[in-house]
Amino acid sequence: MAKGNLSQRRAGHDAMPRPLRPVGLGMPLVRRALPLAAVALVLLAAGPLVFGTYLLNVLIQAFFFSIVAVTVDILWGYTGYLTFGQSAFFGIGAYAAGVVFTHGGFSPGFVLLALLVAVAASATVAALLGWLSFYRGASPFFATVMSLVLPIVLSQLVLSGGQWTGSSSGLTGYQTFDLSLQAWYWIAGAGLAIVATVGWVFVRSDGGRVLMAIRDNESRCSYLGIDTSRVKIVLLIVTAVVAGMAGFGYGSFSGVVAPELTGFVLGTQLIIWVALGGRGTLWGPVAGALLINVVTSYLSGSLPFAWQLILGAAFVTVIVLLPQGLVPLLMRPLRGFATTRRVPTLVERPVRDDAGTRDESGMALRMQGVARHFGSLKVLQGIDLSAQAGELVGLIGPNGAGKTTLMRCMSDGAERSAGEVALCGHDIRRLPADRCVRFGLGRKFQNANIFDTLTVAECLRIAGTLLERPSLLRVSDSLALPPYALDVVRATGLDQKLAAVAKDLSHGEQQALELAMVLALEPRIVLLDEPTAGLTKTERTQIGNVLAALAHRYRLCCLLVEHDLDFVAEIATRIVVLHQGRIVMEGSFDEVVHSELVRTIYAGTAQPQADGIAAAGGEAA
Repeated sequence: MAKGNLSQRRAGHDAMPRPLRPVGLGMPLVRRALPLAAVALVLLAAGPLVFGTYLLNVLIQAFFFSIVAVTVDILWGYTGYLTFGQSAFFGIGAYAAGVVFTHGGFSPGFVLLALLVAVAASATVAALLGWLSFYRGASPFFATVMSLVLPIVLSQLVLSGGQWTGSSSGLTGYQTFDLSLQAWYWIAGAGLAIVATVGWVFVRSDGGRVLMAIRDNESRCSYLGIDTSRVKIVLLIVTAVVAGMAGFGYGSFSGVVAPELTGFVLGTQLIIWVALGGRGTLWGPVAGALLINVVTSYLSGSLPFAWQLILGAAFVTVIVLLPQGLVPLLMRPLRGFATTRRVPTLVERPVRDDAGTRDESGMALRMQGVARHFGSLKVLQGIDLSAQAGELVGLIGPNGAGKTTLMRCMSDGAERSAGEVALCGHDIRRLPADRCVRFGLGRKFQNANIFDTLTVAECLRIAGTLLERPSLLRVSDSLALPPYALDVVRATGLDQKLAAVAKDLSHGEQQALELAMVLALEPRIVLLDEPTAGLTKTERTQIGNVLAALAHRYRLCCLLVEHDLDFVAEIATRIVVLHQGRIVMEGSFDEVVHSELVRTIYAGTAQPQADGIAAAGGEAA
């Protein structure tokens, strides 16, 4: 029945697909950023004509701090990495200027040297911090703690630097650029405008959406072949360099550097500015940093103790009542004037040549002696399993048999305690999930594993990141998917909901979206953990047709964990029975379902020992 439905459904889709009609106005991101840049330039040009000397001084310093706030927002608001360490990179840049100008002098050569030191030192420290924070297995909490340690350690190094760093007094009175306040205002303001505009374009590009995917679901990103640790380390290095250059500008302007510029207090203030302005908005942190710095400069003198209390109370109030910050609230009335994002055109992408991910013997999956132990608890024991291209293997067994654990051992080299696993002829050794995906693996989880805050189109585009590197400056007008992923999108109606946010989809649509994301990788081996859980009868039929096509039409190797035996009977070519961590039987559906051993296992009327089951299973097979 599955094959018949598939042939009827495919009849209308074998031709080139009809593109969806784009809706909304939509313009390239760079063009959309031009009005914002124009407004910023007008404000910069008018500032020196309107503001007094004191306010100009305050705004120049606030501009440099705002640049760092933008980097904090990209790391925290968009990537989900709560960091207190950006103040350390700001301080490194400031001290690069102070130390070089104090002990070397001021000349074009020393200016270049100080700038190079600021960039190189910030990048080096960021690379080390990223490596320590994002190594495999490190938790987000550990990364945040590491970012707390950095400014504390750096402050102690500055305090113990003696005459080189000025110790607790800092460095003052060194020669620097002889520029007017108006010139510094324009330089600092232009730097902020450039950083904010480039950041705004980046986070709204296809490449920038990867950051939000990591924030929403880092595990799913790994199973899409994205090396999340490398992405975060590179991003940390780039933002550290930007913060270091901002610190260099601040040190060159003020002529004073002190340990407070590298410390934990400034790192905490940056978090407060971002949270108050609006995390994940870019312009919110800019507004928050500017507003708080200006207000602080006027009120801290008259209310030296009460002002910190007022600021702390405001922070707590916003976090509790307005978790999105002030700017999103103020901009809410203008949402109706916002430009609608363009819905991409769906196009069919030819399936890539899989010569590099196929075993010459035709074997897609091979497991030998695989075991998984948790202390004395043996979840899997001596698993030997193989599957070829074009097979759809049903993996069944009672709850607790180890089916999901077995799938984890197939897809992540660190999950098994013993044994060997080869994917398309490649030994996965102890490689992480993102490397296993590159061998042709795709995994669908039992519960829908998607990116909640992204649209359907964005989820599907990110799923293809391994095959098509996304642009860092624009949003593509088309969305290319392999034919079997298009089958899922069309069969479930997702092609009409490309602009819908993933978390607003029904349960069945979310399951279909995750399956389409997995297939967008063009895998050779597809692991499916209860893909029909919670689906209606119609949805199960649709998914069954697609799965049958994967194995029979596209020659993919599919391993299916499923409790619905009727569904398994329709599509599976072979059944493997798992019980108490061992494979006890393999065969056709009829052989397995009529086996006395399997009836005993599912009925639970007898609980033979694992060794006895294995022996009986070997005889039955």
